[in-house]
Amino acid sequence: MRVVISGIPGVGKSTILEMVSKKTQYEIINFGSLMFDMAVDLDLVKSRDDIRRLDVDTQKNLQKKASNKIGKMDNIIIDTHMSIKSPAGYLPGLPEWVLRELMVSSYFLIESTPEEIKRRRENDSSRSRDSDTVQDIKEHQEVNRYYAAAYSVYSGATIKYIYNPDNHPEIAAESILGGL
Repeated sequence: MRVVISGIPGVGKSTILEMVSKKTQYEIINFGSLMFDMAVDLDLVKSRDDIRRLDVDTQKNLQKKASNKIGKMDNIIIDTHMSIKSPAGYLPGLPEWVLRELMVSSYFLIESTPEEIKRRRENDSSRSRDSDTVQDIKEHQEVNRYYAAAYSVYSGATIKYIYNPDNHPEIAAESILGGL
């Protein structure tokens, strides 16, 4: 079985997945890290945040290579993004050719209020994030919901929306574990 866990940058996905990993037999595969490793090997990027700044065709090629590799794995949680906000607009994180390779059985979309996400981003000095407004963050979460619905129609997989409240990621982690 393959499941996708997603959320926009700053929603707390990494923290939640760390908690989930301690209580499940599923291996967690980070789609972006796999793409990053491939991009570094090709000397295309220096940091993980540089990936979303690559031209769209390069990002698509990296997606294809990563999905081909992940598609050969089983009993995994795929940590990825429903959409990637790029200079050219929103890029699907799981376009048709990726979904065909992955054959996902369910999607979990982690969300928080835009204000919480903005505050988390401002307090995270470990990443080089775009300086989005609260309205930008709200839009990105809405776009993620649209993409999740489209992916679900294509794949026949379920979607579960997970709220990650400030200072209580264990609530979101338990909700995910209950749905695996």
